[in-house]
Amino acid sequence: MSIPKHIVSAAAIVLNEKGQLLLIKGPRRGWEMPGGQVEEGETLNEAAIRETKEESGVDIEIIKFCGIYQNVSRSICNTLFLGKPVGGKLTTSSESLEVGYFPLNEALEMVTWNNFRERIVSCLNEEDYPFLVEFNK
Repeated sequence: MSIPKHIVSAAAIVLNEKGQLLLIKGPRRGWEMPGGQVEEGETLNEAAIRETKEESGVDIEIIKFCGIYQNVSRSICNTLFLGKPVGGKLTTSSESLEVGYFPLNEALEMVTWNNFRERIVSCLNEEDYPFLVEFNK
């Protein structure tokens, strides 16, 4: 019997007081929400907060758990949270070539990688919480 290998990630959809969306421009996937793999011994909330800080320089508070996108064929579970900024300042990193807050419509047009735009829209529709989206790719 083989030991299962799964990847669990956490991402945050962060809206500032003006209703603008925080995006990072990664070196491989272009504009996206901050997020990444959950480390051993770390909660999902902690991972979303840490990844947002590492990739954008922004400290956040988690407001709500939104849902999960599961890529069944690749054994990846992406957990998604809604957050608000509580400190820090916009800063790039090795994982983010650019960072910024953008008006929602503009931000959604900027996000072009796979189903990342769909994930953001899902997180902005509280009537659908919690959601589970399963797909094979």
